[in-house]
Amino acid sequence: MPIPEQFLDELMARTDLLDLVSESVRLTKKGNSYWGCCPFHGEKTPSFHVVPDRQMYKCFGCGKGGGAINFVMELENLPFREAVEVLAKRAGMPMPETGRGPSAGMRERREKILEMNRQAARAYHRWLNGPEGAQGLAYLTGRGLSRKTLTRFGLGFAPNSWDALIRELSGQGYDKRDLLDAGLAVSSQEGRIYDRFRNRVMFPIIDTRGNVIGFGGRVMDDSTPKYLNSPDTPVYNKSRNVFALNIAKNSKAGRVILTEGYMDTISLHQAGFDSAVASLGTSLTEEHGQLLARYFKQAILAYDGDQAGVKAAQRAIPDLEKAGLKVRVLQMQGAKDPDELIKSHGRDAFLKLLDQSENQVDYRLAQIQKKYDLSDDGQRVSFVQEAAQLVSALPSAAEREIYGGHAARTAGVGAETMALEVKRAMNARLRRESKKQERQDLAPVSQLQPRARGLRYDNIRSARAEEGMIRLLLLDPALWEKMDGLTGEEFSSPLLGRTFGQLYRRAREGRSVQLAVLAGECTAEEMDHLAARPESLARSGQAIQDYISVIRGEALKRREQGDALLLAAQKKYQEKKAYMEEKP
Repeated sequence: MPIPEQFLDELMARTDLLDLVSESVRLTKKGNSYWGCCPFHGEKTPSFHVVPDRQMYKCFGCGKGGGAINFVMELENLPFREAVEVLAKRAGMPMPETGRGPSAGMRERREKILEMNRQAARAYHRWLNGPEGAQGLAYLTGRGLSRKTLTRFGLGFAPNSWDALIRELSGQGYDKRDLLDAGLAVSSQEGRIYDRFRNRVMFPIIDTRGNVIGFGGRVMDDSTPKYLNSPDTPVYNKSRNVFALNIAKNSKAGRVILTEGYMDTISLHQAGFDSAVASLGTSLTEEHGQLLARYFKQAILAYDGDQAGVKAAQRAIPDLEKAGLKVRVLQMQGAKDPDELIKSHGRDAFLKLLDQSENQVDYRLAQIQKKYDLSDDGQRVSFVQEAAQLVSALPSAAEREIYGGHAARTAGVGAETMALEVKRAMNARLRRESKKQERQDLAPVSQLQPRARGLRYDNIRSARAEEGMIRLLLLDPALWEKMDGLTGEEFSSPLLGRTFGQLYRRAREGRSVQLAVLAGECTAEEMDHLAARPESLARSGQAIQDYISVIRGEALKRREQGDALLLAAQKKYQEKKAYMEEKP
């Protein structure tokens, strides 16, 4: 059973979108709207705006848009009902009993997995401090971790047993299929079910709301893999979560320290660097960058000093920058990783390296330099050309001049020569972009289609009128009185017709008419598209009449075309029937 509309109406009445967004986005008023940098993608120039009168937001950079419920769904990566629960708690409203259904079943499944994970974390922590975990405890304390740190991060131990956790959770009423669903157990080809984690030090993965969503485990013998992580489940996706962000998000440091693993991150926290995090068994992704950009302005990559660490840093830089983070890279000196450096040289030595971390451009130039022997003229030319490609992509003329100068001095060429190479690289890029734009311009009709791939209009002229009408109606509810009997069935777009029909019904019932109430019925890409730039209210009455005229005119054409097709089909059928009857 869906959440009652009356409940959603009251929730929207108690939720001010501007206040909600302002909790995580710094907004500046411009006219009747508020603008800020988008929390869903990285940007330096604000393209995210909130329209309080419509209780709607829209980012003109990434295209995301909607109302309060959509905002929470996107920001917290939550399904519809859980986003409603977050807003209801915020508004002091108890959730209604909605009975069972597909959404209720999914919600219960998620809640069950989270509870199993919580109980598993408790069991692992208990075993770490019992006779079963002696080896794991010796390993962790041998790595310099205090009891306080073990407790703070909820570290644990999975016994060297095929079914220790299965027996533990079975005693609490969970069956083996539940454990498989949570990723806590695995099934062999023969159908035997056993614990996923065995003889491993356990690292609970906790989201920013304090839920245990998964685990990482470090083996105590020579078994492989050395580190094993939970699989993707209904509550866990390694590309959308970061280890220790639940603690780091509260840091006052202003800069996040990215490490390659659990132990590096935990050691940094114990040493007082409370903004350290680690990606989860995967390379840093664009989604990771967007997540970190919600809490930090700067990122320092403190990866291992080996070749793998260098490659990982170079891959991470573009995604972090795209998210809007200023990126610096710590050059590991005197140790292979942060954990070893702190143990060998102390906290102050690591702090000094943090403060001396390189700007990402200088770092990447240094990595390019390592590829070439600059005593060889031919390789020097290659270095200049590759460096020019990097510098030419920088956004400001000042950056291009400064870092172009750095590259020129490294190569031993004049600044003018380097500037020419940078200009040449920029011109080549502009030509490529111009050709790409030309190709796009060759198909102007397609450019009128919605950006969302899953949405396509069969009748562009009618759909544009339908869009304009809905946006005006959302802006000025008084215009609903001018519909002249228009129905959603007359719309060419099923999405727009459905939206119009639902909103019109609410208007006739005297209820709230805002796009936010459709969050549970429209897909994310549909909401993104519907939450477009508002229409002007100038001459809105005439505009509504014009839109109705276009919609009805195009609907009449479709009916006439349909009638013509039907008559043609009927004629063809009659001719075939007559032919068959005439056959001997």
